[in-house]
Amino acid sequence: MTERLPRLLLAAPASGSGKTTATCAILRALVLEGVAAASFKCGPDYIDPMFHRACVGVRRAGNLDLFFSTPQQVRRLLAQGAAGAQIAVLEGAMGLYDGIACTEDASAYQLARQTQTPILLVVDARGMALSVCAQIKGLREFRPDAPVAGVLLNRVSPGLYPELKAAVERECGLPVAGYLPRLPQGSLESRHLGLVTAGEVADLRQRLDALAAQAKETVDFDLLWRIARSAPPLRYEPELLPQLEGRPVIAVAQDRAFCFYYQETLELLEALGARLCPFSPLEDGTLPPGTQGMLLGGGYPELYAAQLAENLPMRRAVAAAVAAGLPTIAECGGFLYLHRTLQDPQGNSHPMAGALDGEGLCGQKLGRFGYVTLRARTGGLLCPEGETLAAHEFHYWQSTQPGADFWAQKPHRQTGWAAGRHTRTLYAGFPHLYLPGAPQAAVRFLQAAAGIKEEATWN
Repeated sequence: MTERLPRLLLAAPASGSGKTTATCAILRALVLEGVAAASFKCGPDYIDPMFHRACVGVRRAGNLDLFFSTPQQVRRLLAQGAAGAQIAVLEGAMGLYDGIACTEDASAYQLARQTQTPILLVVDARGMALSVCAQIKGLREFRPDAPVAGVLLNRVSPGLYPELKAAVERECGLPVAGYLPRLPQGSLESRHLGLVTAGEVADLRQRLDALAAQAKETVDFDLLWRIARSAPPLRYEPELLPQLEGRPVIAVAQDRAFCFYYQETLELLEALGARLCPFSPLEDGTLPPGTQGMLLGGGYPELYAAQLAENLPMRRAVAAAVAAGLPTIAECGGFLYLHRTLQDPQGNSHPMAGALDGEGLCGQKLGRFGYVTLRARTGGLLCPEGETLAAHEFHYWQSTQPGADFWAQKPHRQTGWAAGRHTRTLYAGFPHLYLPGAPQAAVRFLQAAAGIKEEATWN
């Protein structure tokens, strides 16, 4: 199939250059002008898409990842996620060429090439003048096939901008699509896994509107549209999915403590026939009526350990469900919630669901970080023994019993470790999964859920 989809990808020389701020400024400005915009994050990041969704809406923000998915799958996910949109804005990860293990694999550069998306370089020009041209020129010429189409200068003063713009266009032969000054009123706070989540920013709408107002003044949207419209038609193959019988009810933990979900995973489960029912381990006392499967996603349960511990009815319901064989996927934070105890950031231990042995401990540094390939050492809910799943780990907290039913292998490296619990009805571990890249695992999960009688009770 072929779709005419105007699109552009914001990339930068390095993390911290202001890509997320620039992306949100552009997205919010477009939406306030009545443009139907879609947004995507390159890579496995959960938090940046939350801010994108605050700009464009939940159904038009997601992830595109060339480790989790094939190029064909990525093009299809881009087309599906942008259905009905007038423009798609993609945000790169890290630096433009930064991929797996100091290669360009799964980088923003590869995503731009595989989707034929023009690149807008977001360059932090603080403390530079003509040297900014050397940086831009180096990025553009490092891979001559990189579709770099323009530059956006970030953290630039209004007085310096005209000279910088003229220098970049003269020295680099690239059009400059405006600038953003330092915007304290639009800044976004960080914590140990990156930015705070969008739901925790009380005045987020005001901050996004402030970014949009600035972008309207200093960003050349006519040029952005010309760049986006220069993208060739997007070509992809539709996916034929089985439609499972029974429409199983899947309880999805969604609140301040559990909020790390890939939108594409949720949409895949719905496309396969699941009925997704959100619930809050913080606030609710029971699982949703008729629950036949459960998703316990990642997030920050350690920050809410005391409140989770106080909700004894929910802890008991979740423990009873797992013990009775409710098909369950518990990733990272959800995995920690199934432990006997979990430490908060102050080192105080709090009782959790107790469905699994082990204690969740406060980590002093990043424990595991990056992509892994999981090879099942024990067949179970998601795959038989020997089969592989692409995954991602990123966590500070640790477990006294992290599991050993998979071997987690770092790509392009010799590093690996045992990870995860895998039984006939349970996947639980630190690695996060992206089910659109492994649709058969999603099918197996829902087939197991469909076998659970709806009148079963877990409360």
